[in-house]
Amino acid sequence: MIYLDNAATTPVSEEVLASMMPYFSDRFGNPSSIYALGREAKDALCEARHSVQEMLGADKPGEIIFTSGATESNNLALKGVCQAAAGILCNTPHIIVSSIEHHCVLDSAKYLQKTYGVDVTYLPVNKEGLVNPADVADAIKDNTALISVMYGNNETGAIEPISEISSIIRKAKDKRQKDGNKLPLVFHTDAVQAFQYLDINVNTLGVDMLSLTAHKFYGPKGVGLLYVRRGTKFSPQQQGGAQERGMRAGTENVPYIIGMTAAMVAAADKKTNSKSQITKLRDYLIERVTKEIPESELIGPEDAEKRLPHIAAFLFKRIEGESILINLDMVGIAASSGSACTSGSLEPSHVTKAMGYADMDAHGAIRFSLGKMNTKADIDELMEHLPGIVEKLRAMSPIK
Repeated sequence: MIYLDNAATTPVSEEVLASMMPYFSDRFGNPSSIYALGREAKDALCEARHSVQEMLGADKPGEIIFTSGATESNNLALKGVCQAAAGILCNTPHIIVSSIEHHCVLDSAKYLQKTYGVDVTYLPVNKEGLVNPADVADAIKDNTALISVMYGNNETGAIEPISEISSIIRKAKDKRQKDGNKLPLVFHTDAVQAFQYLDINVNTLGVDMLSLTAHKFYGPKGVGLLYVRRGTKFSPQQQGGAQERGMRAGTENVPYIIGMTAAMVAAADKKTNSKSQITKLRDYLIERVTKEIPESELIGPEDAEKRLPHIAAFLFKRIEGESILINLDMVGIAASSGSACTSGSLEPSHVTKAMGYADMDAHGAIRFSLGKMNTKADIDELMEHLPGIVEKLRAMSPIK
């Protein structure tokens, strides 16, 4: 099989798997236990936390909260900050999220809106899928508690202007301080797709919270983290123990945390070379698709520097993306019609709709996402089949 869906998930690398294995058997202790086996697990957990802190440029290891993945991290960020803000305001807060966020952010915002009356602003994007920082500035209110804008979009690869947005938020914070407004203004980013290719230093980015999940960069599924800057007020959403400094109850998943840390170290060490190699492969894919398939359109930023290196998304007009995927699968090629979490939905992608595409066109969206095992030969094999599949489906389409 030719696997071109690395934005959905990646295989666990051999080095990561090897790092995990001892903690399933010989070093299986509970890190909350006081005897030697437990202390050994706790030491490994502390070492992992320290390594992650250094890779993210965080000030203290305690700013890293280990979770079950990005969905939990994003839920914890939005709901935790809103709950804390409601206590400060004695009223419902306001939050700002971009309209192209992953569903775990958007659905958390909608849940807060429906259940607790939280005021939510959904930021628009332009035709390239980019947030305008000026729109963030215009949306901030006196009771705005949190702003969440993803670092790199999982469907189009658009890299959002996080540092520019951070600068605007910093000015808003300074103004609050002068006005005597004691409500914190928290900046959160979902950096799931960005870690292995982009600068992820939290201080350079200027974020207060940052979410990651291991399975996007050759680590195991079911483990992630939330970076929380020291002093950020938020309420835990899971009770039942004092783990993670009381911020996330539950016995820590030591083998998976070790695996995630190993995957992060490997990705950080190879970041420059990986970015260069994947970018060349992505550009080759884009060139061939847009030149060889009529009525195909690259989705996302025109400027290649504003796109994640591993993602190329296209619209194939007058046909359904799902039909293309089925035909590709029949010849052993895996791709996606958008986010893996919603690929079974009959609704067109909320991302392409937010970018201004009509539903009919949005249904023809396909995402190819590359990984370290992909080669130029994989793209050549794809292009042996894709033009013919598109031509066949268009001939069958009632839309002319």
